[in-house]
Amino acid sequence: MSIPAAPDGRRARKRQQTADHLVQAAFDLFAEFGYDKVTMEQIAVAADVAKGTLYNHFPVKEALLHHRFHVDLAAAMPALFAELATLPGCAARLRAFLHRAADFAERFRDYMAPYLHYRLSQPVDTLGRDNRSGLDQIYARLLAEGQASGEIRADLPTQQLADTLQFMYLCTVMRWLRTPGASLAADFDAMLDLFLGGARAGGQA
Repeated sequence: MSIPAAPDGRRARKRQQTADHLVQAAFDLFAEFGYDKVTMEQIAVAADVAKGTLYNHFPVKEALLHHRFHVDLAAAMPALFAELATLPGCAARLRAFLHRAADFAERFRDYMAPYLHYRLSQPVDTLGRDNRSGLDQIYARLLAEGQASGEIRADLPTQQLADTLQFMYLCTVMRWLRTPGASLAADFDAMLDLFLGGARAGGQA
């Protein structure tokens, strides 16, 4: 006979299941009516929960986006790393990952501005590793492989490089959101070229 799970484990699973249910109900409404037109009260009704339950899990509507995007990224990471491992070198892997990120952002463009506003509005002390999206750790892993192969400079800490690339990513996405008709994949290509090659003009000291 198996040993029963600890109460804390059951509570954590129940909380996760409730959060996932609330997020699914919210995204069903977003898809039907548009993100801006959906209220928290409507989400609670659609999910058949009390408003207090919804607010206990997600204090603001943007937090629902935060949960969905981070869960999706975590679920995609094993297959993503397996795919990237088939590519020759750090630069190719970073570029392929950024193109996947561009595809995701294009599909969820209507949600990207409120999501980024929510993320950037959080106090610094709430953005520890456990509360980040996971992008910095993807960059860190790919850049560490590049450092090990000699493709990426090794005189700077991997995490410093990863954090720098993530901030460049955020700036690129925000610029894309303000530029109608822009290609995010092309913008990411230019960003990565800048990151890998620097801004110094050829031949200058």
